[in-house]
Amino acid sequence: MKKEYNISELNPKKNPYIGKLKKQVTINLDNNTIEYFKTQSKETGLPYQTLINLYLSDCATNERKLNLSWQ
Repeated sequence: MKKEYNISELNPKKNPYIGKLKKQVTINLDNNTIEYFKTQSKETGLPYQTLINLYLSDCATNERKLNLSWQ
């Protein structure tokens, strides 16, 4: 192993995934919501946490607004 390396010879590039880092949070979800995503998980082969993240990311990216009406 060399004592020092010259990385300029390797033509380094910035990490393209740096903007996609995830942050762990705690969230309370209803049992039926979790079961829904677990069922989707079995059908798609993706972990249910990933599916929840994809769904929420889609909402954020497309700036979807909730339509709440309290009665």
